[in-house]
Amino acid sequence: MLKHGEVNPLNVHNLRKWDECPPHFEKVFFESRTYDRDILNWIYENLEGRFYLGEHITTDSGSLVSRKCAAFERHSEASYFTLMLDTFNKNQF
Repeated sequence: MLKHGEVNPLNVHNLRKWDECPPHFEKVFFESRTYDRDILNWIYENLEGRFYLGEHITTDSGSLVSRKCAAFERHSEASYFTLMLDTFNKNQF
């Protein structure tokens, strides 16, 4: 983890953040109240595995709804992210 001074080989080789969400990743959907860089910074500082962060668009009563999707290869990291989400997903204004 970055905050403990350990180098993550996935970061060094730019293999940690995925552009597409693989089907075996554990997905967490949430309403984003902060900037993506704040969420990414938290993930890079506190988690170790591969992840995906992007938009997820669904329909609700005929209208489109956009939410954030964070997905993690390690299911335990998805649980930790969900538990800690309210601490860093705060309105900045």
